[in-house]
Amino acid sequence: MQKARIKLTGTDPKKLEYVCEQIKKIAERTGVDISGPIPLPTKRLIVPTRKSPDGEGTATWEKWEMRIHKRLVGIEADERAMRQVMKVNVPDNVSIEIELKG
Repeated sequence: MQKARIKLTGTDPKKLEYVCEQIKKIAERTGVDISGPIPLPTKRLIVPTRKSPDGEGTATWEKWEMRIHKRLVGIEADERAMRQVMKVNVPDNVSIEIELKG
């Protein structure tokens, strides 16, 4: 049987865990095997900006940071389960990639 690898990325870990829970519930209802969610390393995007825009005064900096959290879920590619996974309500800042492995 084929396996589906679902990769979830987002900036809010609570919303990411919510989508993972929905996928786990689908796997329990349909009776397919599931592995995960496996947390992948968090990517940190740091943007340093200068506080004074005109260049006068002391050179003080602010650092803005955005963290991108990732989860990996493996599930059997059963037709019924995959249709339900496609219908999962995904929040705005969460992206989902589904890859089929043979």
